[in-house]
Parts: sequence; structure tokens; C-alpha cells
Amino acid sequence: MTILFACIALAVATLIFVLYIEPDAADSAPHRSRLDQLLERRDTIYDNLRDLKFEYRAGKYSEADYLEMKKAGEDEAAMVIAEIEMVTGGIVSPGARQAAAKSR
Repeated sequence: MTILFACIALAVATLIFVLYIEPDAADSAPHRSRLDQLLERRDTIYDNLRDLKFEYRAGKYSEADYLEMKKAGEDEAAMVIAEIEMVTGGIVSPGARQAAAKSR
């Protein structure tokens, strides 16, 4: 009888927990635009290139590995910058984000 009561209490508690959770405010926040995603990706690539240079100078990578990874990072950055230019209509400036947002 005690086990039955414990099971029922656990089931009721689980249902209350599942059905009465209030949504988080972040769930209803607007999604980031494509431009925001590209700008964040560009910044991440630049950070990675800066870290790569530091690690190369610290002796973590050989020169051949460094040059290969640097070339790959620069190529990726060029592709992202080209996409940013397409999204902003060729406007690449600190105000590009605001201008692109106003045009939508």
C-alpha cells in the first residue's frame, strides 16, 4: 500500500512538473538574422587565426602545419566576408549591420 501511494505521488509530481513549467523568456526571443550569424562567424575565424599565430610562435605547430591551417582559415574568412557583402549589398563597414537591418 505504501509503495502504491509513493508511485501515485511520484506520478502526480511528475505531471505537475511537466505541465506547469513556465516558458523561459529566451525561448520567445527573436532569432538572429543571417547577417548576425555571419558577423559572429567572421569574428570567430579572426579569433582562431590570432590564436593560431600565438600557438605557432609558442612552438606548438611546425611551419608547414601553421601555413596550412592559416591558409584554410584565411580561405574560410574570405568566403564569410563574401557572404556578408552579398547580404549587405556590398556594404562592408561598422554600420553594415544597422544598414542591412533597416533595409528589411
